[in-house]
Amino acid sequence: MLRTAIVGVGWWGQTLVDSIHGKGDVQFVVGQTRTRSRAEEFCQKRNIKLVDDYAAVLADPSVEAVVLATPHSQHGEQVRLAAEAGKHIFCEKPFTLTGAEAESAIAAAKKAGVVLAVGFNRRFHPSMQQVAKRVRNGELGDVVSVLGHHTSFSSPALTADGWRTSPDEAPAGAMTAIGVHTLDCMIALFGPVAEVYCVTARRATQQADDTTSVLIKFANGVTGNIFCSISSAAHYSFKVFGIKGVAEISKPNLDQFTFIPAPPRPREPNGTPEVIETAKFDTLNAELAAFADAVAGKAPFPVPLDDVLMGVKTFEAIVRSSKEGRPVKVA
Repeated sequence: MLRTAIVGVGWWGQTLVDSIHGKGDVQFVVGQTRTRSRAEEFCQKRNIKLVDDYAAVLADPSVEAVVLATPHSQHGEQVRLAAEAGKHIFCEKPFTLTGAEAESAIAAAKKAGVVLAVGFNRRFHPSMQQVAKRVRNGELGDVVSVLGHHTSFSSPALTADGWRTSPDEAPAGAMTAIGVHTLDCMIALFGPVAEVYCVTARRATQQADDTTSVLIKFANGVTGNIFCSISSAAHYSFKVFGIKGVAEISKPNLDQFTFIPAPPRPREPNGTPEVIETAKFDTLNAELAAFADAVAGKAPFPVPLDDVLMGVKTFEAIVRSSKEGRPVKVA
């Protein structure tokens, strides 16, 4: 059992705890958050000791690992401090907001010999793994393009004083909230990104940009498109177009995968679609269980740190493109 601290016991931190606490190999024993009053009842019911600062978490010998559900700009320093304290680290996405900060945090974890995992939970869903299988086994043939559309209706819950509305914490519209998930899945499939062009808009909230569109060119020549917004009905679509067919994930919970074979000859009807339904798969439980397995030495965490770093560098280019209004090459 991996004895773990939850750092940031807000809405998302509590969601992470409840995904596995008492159900798997991660046991949360300590919690720390900025607003103690909002976490006291939650922690008390789950027998989680609440402490006042991060230093107390890292000094606790009973804590083997930390889960960071904190503002994005704090991740780099928190990872470095946890690594120095010999704690394994699970960090929520986005990992950091700049490539330099990501490189520093990753180097600290490697130097300390601790596991560092980043919470890109959508990679774990069976539907996404079906897409990856069809890309890698050649069933799609040469890939033409990849499209990802992800929306949620969360902007009405934002407040003017909340960190999620700060342009320093959440630049490029909906990218930090949801867009980085789609970007990560694309990088997992098609590798390094060469260039991006981003446009953002403020459509339904006065606090911050809420809608984002990104054109992507991968180093291998595949093109991509990300659309994300936190001001519409919940919707999810991830499609990979190949010369032999289309692989698609639909439904907000990713439960439906469809493969549509291309016709044997031009202008003929498509082949019979293959549909695979996966009901109620818990991606948060899966990623935290994989983190525990990585700490135990059973298997490496399935999200490589090279992919994480590429994602941060691409995100940094997306932010720059949104500000400058032009295509930007990824460093």
